[in-house]
Amino acid sequence: MKNIRACFAAGVVITIMLAALLIPGGCALFETTEGQAAPVEELDERLVQANNRLGFKIMDELSNGNNDNIFISPSSILTALAMTYNGAEGETRIAMEKTLGFEEMSLDEINSAFADLLTLLNNPDPQVELALANSLWAREGVNFHSDFMERNSEYYKAEVAEIDFDQDDAADIINSWVKDKTGGKIEDLVEPPIDPDSILFLINAIYFKGEWTNKFDPDETREVPFTLADGSQVDHPLMFKYSSFDYFQSDLFQAVRLPYGENERLGMYIFLPREGVSKEELYRKLQDEPWKKQIERFYSMEGEVGLPRFQFEYEVSLNQTLEALGMGIAFDQNQADFSGIRPAPPETFISEVKHKSFIEVNEEGTEAAAATSVEIAVTSMPETFSMIIDRPFIFTIADKMTGTILFMGEVTHP
Repeated sequence: MKNIRACFAAGVVITIMLAALLIPGGCALFETTEGQAAPVEELDERLVQANNRLGFKIMDELSNGNNDNIFISPSSILTALAMTYNGAEGETRIAMEKTLGFEEMSLDEINSAFADLLTLLNNPDPQVELALANSLWAREGVNFHSDFMERNSEYYKAEVAEIDFDQDDAADIINSWVKDKTGGKIEDLVEPPIDPDSILFLINAIYFKGEWTNKFDPDETREVPFTLADGSQVDHPLMFKYSSFDYFQSDLFQAVRLPYGENERLGMYIFLPREGVSKEELYRKLQDEPWKKQIERFYSMEGEVGLPRFQFEYEVSLNQTLEALGMGIAFDQNQADFSGIRPAPPETFISEVKHKSFIEVNEEGTEAAAATSVEIAVTSMPETFSMIIDRPFIFTIADKMTGTILFMGEVTHP
C-alpha cells in the first residue's frame, strides 16, 4: 500500500463504524503513541445504558413504517460516534451527548469506559470469536489536532493511517481493512472515488461468530408456514429444540435466551410479540426499563423453541435517523463545530454515518458482522412453554456479564 503511513495501535476486530468528515478544502498527520488499557472487572453502567438505549431508539426509528429485515450493531455505531465526539465542541457537543446518552459522563470517563469495553469483550469464550477494531483514515496533507488523534489511538486502540484520498485505490485500501476485520463479510463500505471534500474516516469494525451452547439437531428442522408482516404466509425452515431455556413471558410477548459457547456469557435474546401486539408497542416496552433489569426476569424453564434459519445483509445511512434523535447540527456544514478535530476555518462536519451489517443463523450457531460510516408486568408462569417463532420477531445478541447489547435486529421475512 504505497502512499500510506500507518501508526497501528493494537486492536481487535468486530463491528465497523465509519465516519466521513468533510471540509471545503484540506492539508500533515503526526505520530501517535500506543496506549494500554488496564485490566478491569466491570464496565461503567452509564456507558452500558447509553449503548443499549441508543440501539433501541435507532431500531424504533428504522422500524417505523418499514417491513424489511433490520440488523444493526449499537456498540459499533456508538463507538464510531464516540470517537467523533472527541472532536466536537459547543452546541454540537451538547447535541451529540444528548443523542448518545453521555450527559452524565465527562469526556475522560467516556473514553476510559470504551477502553474498558475493549478489554472486557476480548476473548469472552473459547467457542466464541468476538473481535473489535477501530481505525482513523486521514487525508494526506491535512493538519489534525494531536490530542484528538492521540485519544482515539490510546483509548480506542484505533489504527491511524494517512493516505492520498485522490489516488485510484484509496477506497480499496480502506475497504480491504474493513473486509479483513469483519471476516470477509463487509465489503465496499467506502464508495470510490472518495469525495474531494472528505478529510477523515473514523471506522469501528465488529465481527462475531459463536456456536450455540446446545446446537439444534438438523434432523429436527422442518418447513413451517411463516406469517409475514402483510399477513401472507411462506413456508420456511424452522429449527426445533426441546430443552431447558432462560425464558420470560408477559401480556405483550414471549422471550427466550439462546446462549453461545462454553461459559454461556454471550447469548441471543428473541422477543416474539403476542398476536395483535405491534412491534411499536414492543419497542416501547423494551425501552421502559434498563436492559439489565429486563433480563433479570428470565429464569430457567423446560420448553420448545422453533427458530427460523435466516441470513441477510443490511445497509443504511443513519443521517436522518440521528437527525431525528437530535443530532442534526453535526451534519450541518454551516453550524457543526468539530474544531477539536482540526483547526478552523474551513469548517468541519459529518457528511454521512453509514452502517452495513451481515448475519447468518443456523443449527450450528451465529455469524455476524457490522460496519458504520461517520462519512413488563409480571404474570404467572406455566410449568413448560412452547415458543414457535413463526411470525416477525425482534432479537439481540448481548453480553450477560456487562449487559452490553452488541447486535440487535428485526426479522419480518426470514
